[in-house]
Amino acid sequence: MEYLVMLPGPTNVPNRVMNAMLAPIINHRSEDFRILYKSIVEKTKKLFQTESDIVLLSSSGTGAVETSVINLVKKGDKVVIPVNGEFSTRLADLIDSWGGQSIRIESPFGENPPYEKFEEVLDQHKDIKALYAVYNETSTGTTIRYMDKLGELCSKKDIFFIADSVSILGGDDLPVDKWNIDLCVTASQKAIAAPPGVSPISVSKKAKKYIQDNPPPTLYFNLKRYFKYFEEHYETPFTPALPLCYAYDEALNLIFEEGLAQRIERHKKCASAFYEGLGAMGLTPFAKPDARSNVVIAVNYLPNIDDKRFRDLLSNEFKVLIAGGFGNLKGKVFRIGSMGEVNKYHVVRTLSAIESAFKMMNIDVPSGAINKALTKI
Repeated sequence: MEYLVMLPGPTNVPNRVMNAMLAPIINHRSEDFRILYKSIVEKTKKLFQTESDIVLLSSSGTGAVETSVINLVKKGDKVVIPVNGEFSTRLADLIDSWGGQSIRIESPFGENPPYEKFEEVLDQHKDIKALYAVYNETSTGTTIRYMDKLGELCSKKDIFFIADSVSILGGDDLPVDKWNIDLCVTASQKAIAAPPGVSPISVSKKAKKYIQDNPPPTLYFNLKRYFKYFEEHYETPFTPALPLCYAYDEALNLIFEEGLAQRIERHKKCASAFYEGLGAMGLTPFAKPDARSNVVIAVNYLPNIDDKRFRDLLSNEFKVLIAGGFGNLKGKVFRIGSMGEVNKYHVVRTLSAIESAFKMMNIDVPSGAINKALTKI
């Protein structure tokens, strides 16, 4: 039996996408590649729901996040960022390490700060350069549900709005242009359901002009080079991960065969089924109701459960892979990636394995979780 990969990334990859990597290696300075790359860019625009420029990096999602910082933030720039988990903390630290001044709007893990706090901070500071937001905080299963309002606020204040959507794009609503997002970054191995290693970025006209006028002192993640190579040759400035480009292209094909709206609705239903089924076992979500993610289900452990033993049982006995908690949440929560290919089969098999593992650990949980979950799918 193959592993069922229910991690918050990388996630299960359809066979069609894996098989696409068997295509022959081509010259990345050839017409064959230009045709492929132009096609990928156009499909990615549809995925992001944008008319903005698209850059495809051969990197992890962290590389794309770093690219957004080093191309936009200069020494002394003030940047507002909500901080409520591991990845938003990392991003704020990255901004500071690059010479920016992060203005952190902190809230307890599992919660989002009230929207009014952003208005207050932007009224207090008249020299803000940008607002960065981790749309989906993977470490806590928390999603910002007022990204549209943040985009309106940034547009009104004439500051850049940057979205880290690494773990959510393709699994929840994210109309980039409608929400006035200047830089949107994501990664292939999460809700897009492709292998790791490809990280697309959308760049608005406003952000592009700024970056071209103020290029960063770096080589590989220098977006100005990517704009130049695409405009002049429909190429990337450096050798792309060709097999991964084929896989990513095929993953995009699958998304549009299903339909983006239908795909997002499927993710919402599966998340609802997970919350319902886990709740029937007596488990509680870590995130507050108005901030719960549809792609990363973070759940509090019942008392006296050994995290390692529980997840080892799921892995070794049932071939189901889930993730533990980060940092202060280690041993306190477990996380399920409900993204990409996720459907009724994934939900039922995962819930069944969790229920069985609890029983093997002599933990009495109510039965009927799967029936409860099925009412939501």
